Amino acid sequence: MPDLLIELFSEEIPARMQTRAAADLQKLVTNGLVEAGLTYASAAAFSTPRRLTLTLEGMLDASPAVVEERKGPKADAPEKAIEGFLRGAGVTRDQLEERDTPKGKILFAKINKQGRPAAEIIAEVLEQTIRNFPWPKSMRWGSGSLKWVRPLHSIVCVMSAEDGAQIVLLEVDGITSGDTTYGHRFLAPDAIKVTGFEDYEAKLARANVVLRADARGETIWNDATNVAFASGMEVVEDAGLLAEVAGLVEWPVVLMGNIADDFLGLPAEVLQTSMKEHQKFFSVRNPKTGRIEKFITVANRTTADNGATILAGNEKVLSARLADAKFFWENDLRVAQSEDGMATWVKALENVTFHNKLGTQAELIERMAVLARELAPMVGADADEAEAAARVAKADLSSEMVYEFPELQGLMGRYYASAAGMSDAVAAACEEHYAPLGPSDDVPTAPVSVAVALAEKIDKLTGFWAIDEKPTGSKDPFALRRAALGVIRILVENELVFSFSAVVHTSYAKIINSVVNTIAVFKEHKIGSGDTAYETYSLVGGLDELDGGLVDEILFTEFKGRQEGVGHHEGTWVGDDKATLRQLDSVEKIKADLLSFLHDRLKVYLKDQGIRHDIIDACIAMEGNDDLTLLVKRAKALSETLETDDGENLIQGFKRANNILTQAEEADGVEYSYGADVKFSETDEERALFKALDDAEAVITPAMEKQDFTTAMSAMATLRAPVDAFFDAVQVNSDNGTVRRNRLNLLSRIRTICTSVADLTKVDG
Repeated sequence: MPDLLIELFSEEIPARMQTRAAADLQKLVTNGLVEAGLTYASAAAFSTPRRLTLTLEGMLDASPAVVEERKGPKADAPEKAIEGFLRGAGVTRDQLEERDTPKGKILFAKINKQGRPAAEIIAEVLEQTIRNFPWPKSMRWGSGSLKWVRPLHSIVCVMSAEDGAQIVLLEVDGITSGDTTYGHRFLAPDAIKVTGFEDYEAKLARANVVLRADARGETIWNDATNVAFASGMEVVEDAGLLAEVAGLVEWPVVLMGNIADDFLGLPAEVLQTSMKEHQKFFSVRNPKTGRIEKFITVANRTTADNGATILAGNEKVLSARLADAKFFWENDLRVAQSEDGMATWVKALENVTFHNKLGTQAELIERMAVLARELAPMVGADADEAEAAARVAKADLSSEMVYEFPELQGLMGRYYASAAGMSDAVAAACEEHYAPLGPSDDVPTAPVSVAVALAEKIDKLTGFWAIDEKPTGSKDPFALRRAALGVIRILVENELVFSFSAVVHTSYAKIINSVVNTIAVFKEHKIGSGDTAYETYSLVGGLDELDGGLVDEILFTEFKGRQEGVGHHEGTWVGDDKATLRQLDSVEKIKADLLSFLHDRLKVYLKDQGIRHDIIDACIAMEGNDDLTLLVKRAKALSETLETDDGENLIQGFKRANNILTQAEEADGVEYSYGADVKFSETDEERALFKALDDAEAVITPAMEKQDFTTAMSAMATLRAPVDAFFDAVQVNSDNGTVRRNRLNLLSRIRTICTSVADLTKVDG
């Protein structure tokens, strides 16, 4: 069984595209071969800056012959229909077989397809792959029509077996396949003949090309850490940068350079970001001082002077870059330490749009400040400090440093808040209020940071729900799913207990106020920036009548007369005012819809922790489901209970009781919800169940009042044995009407006690 080697050799492929391109090459070629009947044992793909490589082992040397059966028309079909079938199948009339079927006599054809040599199939598949390769960006060159990420120079396509190697011939826009590749552009540029993958990889290594990206990355990291260690330094880890740099070189050579003393006073994050973004340098930290004092660069070649010339050039360019960063830093510090301080930047945000339907960044900050003050006592923060932090949390968006390096937003805010003389809690909130940005990020834990982070995310969720800009399918342009998960994680991981819906109500009112004060939404009235939402709505019918609703067609498009020179808060209403306003969505609807969205994100969050969706649904169905922390505690307690034998079997007993009771209530037209009396019991099992229910209820009721779900559910699980014994010994639907009613009321007690803990009807089992 032969092996296959494919290499597509080109000009430098962007590092960010290499891994995906290698995977695409493997997928397209292997799928094409398998569809043509050519299977294989294993496949592997590799990439360097100048080549994509694919190797297949244990491939068939030809596709197998197959017999395909094709169903035709009825035997008595018109002659033209039969002739058309014969042409399509490539057979004659005497080759057809007539069979009896439920639909009558049908004609069938058997088509024999001969196998094809592997080389013929490979050539077709590879040509189609090259011509239709899914590059994110591609180019044409010369006079050909082929598009590739960079000009394609050569194609290696070699099939090797025990009896030797064979070139698979194909041609793509004048590029003919062969068995010749090339080594390192500078260190070994000569042509190399190859006979198979092992030969290919070994000869590339001798020609200063490391084929495997993971091997290049390992070499870079090992050499970098060794060089830094020899100088008493340590390299700052950056997996993303390491992967990118491994895609920039074929023969990595690690060099360590110095950062000029003028720049060592810059924040470490500024140095790291500038060197990473502009130069692809690794930062080297002095563990004694914590400062970034050196850098690691990775060259693509060795030199006679051991990289001295390369380092000199890199240090010169780096100094120019860091001079810009130092200029930004010093200018920003002057602003932060001025009399107005960060208020100057906040003022500038009045001209920066947050969203065209939700106002400016300055209006967002105002809403955050009000909401953070409201949240402060709920999260254990000082209200004044939380409000102050919210007012400056986004101020650094106006700074020169964040304009140059947007990824430093928040972090620079912490530095500038400290420089402005603000408290450590306020400074920390400037950085931490964006967190968590991903599922593995830490959540803020400091009370002020928590208040501001929640205010920012809740305002975002409420605002976009209010203007009906919700995520749809895979589209989430405003990262609302991430914001929702952030709210969940902050609440749950800090064990914060409060009503989410109540906070949304407050946030919603502030959004209305902000938007109404920005957009013209009235008739024959002018509203200044100081008016409240209530006063605004009173002018057109009253807030109580409108139920606090908001619809963007009214607030943003249903007005006219906005001509040049007309004031910002002037306009003319279109249509009937009150009739239109009555169509506004109510705040209650938005709260319910947003809470449902959070519950969906909560299911994803808890599923990763091993909690089933049906268990979460059973807890969501209970009262108080807008307190996400308690909801999670209830779900975890129920999950742990159902993992025990008693808990699992109790579900079966509960469902049996509930089904019998439900059927009886439907048949009798009454509700059996009270009146069970032990004196009507006829068996010891009945009496034991009465006692077990009394004992469980005595534990569950106070436990639920204390929100001690673990104790409550453990008590519920103790019902397993008496419930099982009851059903084994007792016939519920007794011929004695009094006994039957008593037993049905007893089942009602089982249902009531169990569903006081969670809605077990929603649990699978």
